[in-house]
Amino acid sequence: MTSLLIAARALVAAPPAASLRGPAPSDAPVPTPSAPAAAPGEPGTPAAAGGISPDAPADPPGDGHQASRVLSPGWLRVDGGVIAEVGEGPPPGPPDIRLQAGTLAPGLVDLQVNGFFGYDMVDADESGWQTVVTRLPETGVTAFLPTFITAPVRVQAAALRRTEGLLPRLPAGARVLGVHLEGPFLSEKRRGAHNPAWLTDPTPDALALLLETGLVKLVTLAPEREGGLDAVRTLTESGVLVSVGHSDATAEQVAQAADAGARKVTHLFNAQSGIHHRAPGVAAQALADPRLHPGLILDLHHVAPVAARLAFNAAPGRIVLVTDAASAAGMPPGRYELGGEPIDLPADGPPLRADGAIAGSALRLDAAVGNAIALGVGTAAAVDAATRVPADLIGRPDLGRLAPGAAADLTWLAPDGSGALRARRTWVAGAEVWNAETRGSGGSSPRDERTTR
Repeated sequence: MTSLLIAARALVAAPPAASLRGPAPSDAPVPTPSAPAAAPGEPGTPAAAGGISPDAPADPPGDGHQASRVLSPGWLRVDGGVIAEVGEGPPPGPPDIRLQAGTLAPGLVDLQVNGFFGYDMVDADESGWQTVVTRLPETGVTAFLPTFITAPVRVQAAALRRTEGLLPRLPAGARVLGVHLEGPFLSEKRRGAHNPAWLTDPTPDALALLLETGLVKLVTLAPEREGGLDAVRTLTESGVLVSVGHSDATAEQVAQAADAGARKVTHLFNAQSGIHHRAPGVAAQALADPRLHPGLILDLHHVAPVAARLAFNAAPGRIVLVTDAASAAGMPPGRYELGGEPIDLPADGPPLRADGAIAGSALRLDAAVGNAIALGVGTAAAVDAATRVPADLIGRPDLGRLAPGAAADLTWLAPDGSGALRARRTWVAGAEVWNAETRGSGGSSPRDERTTR
């Protein structure tokens, strides 16, 4: 169906990004000087999903003037895979789809997915990639960054080349926006579940090798490592988003990283120096510095509810909800892998290494949005943290917003029988890729993914 009119009890609408110039369908990637180009093989490029002008810079993420709002009721019209109109009140004609409950939101954007449904992205075969890409829409995710954790640089480079080869053959489903490298340029002291034997400094040769494919769109590093600030500059100049993470840096060192171009902080409060009142570290600077966007794993195990409320209150419009999902996500309790290391998913809680260290999560991003709302975060702000904010941050203002000219990536969020927020239907470029009513509820149990106030 090339044209689609949807009426919703409520929808989360955003003003169009300044860099959206209206629909201009094309199959060719259109790079922008201020944002990474679409990853090879992504099902839907910036041009195809809203016509990004190559001369227009991406809107600054976290800009309060760009905040979304809930329209209740609301409607939108899709034409050729792009949102053509968004309105408040009754639709202008008989709708093709009427959503009587829940909220219509932009498709969710997850910048940190190590794996899902039993597959670790770094070494998954083509079948595994197909499974993850086609099933992530069950969780409301329509675009994501597969995340490769610490490994020897040459091993990571080989994984990137292998990924480059398989991306063009992936079926319709969640868009692959590139790759997030979480390591190996991390702090030994704050390594978390990362293998200390493979941690190293970000030398120019290492960076050049990892950037060869053009797939890398986000790098997590510890700026206090030797060559760290130079690496931030090199990566930023190459169009790669830099995130401070697994770092023992002082607040001053994090500010220097932001001066050099870093714009994100990986999984706030976890594997980083904290908020001591006389020795502020990564977490303190992440919340205080308006240039930085803290990632938050809101499974209520990685971060306690009061700390999550602190984050949203201290950094409104800057929080980025992520899952940091491991291969155990969407699976029953048992043994899985993360970066080649065994991890165990218990009946309650996140996956763990043998030494007890948390190793990613089993979180769904729709559940993270539900948790934020349950903690008192407004619906629009909670949805923005999993859509518009990460999309803008990664340089994709054509995604993550219900606005004219944006890609018609949508998800209908509604409570399931247990009251947990779940994606009931999901569309990518206007085509339905998930419908819980016709294909089953899918996904993991809500056992560790929701709370109440």
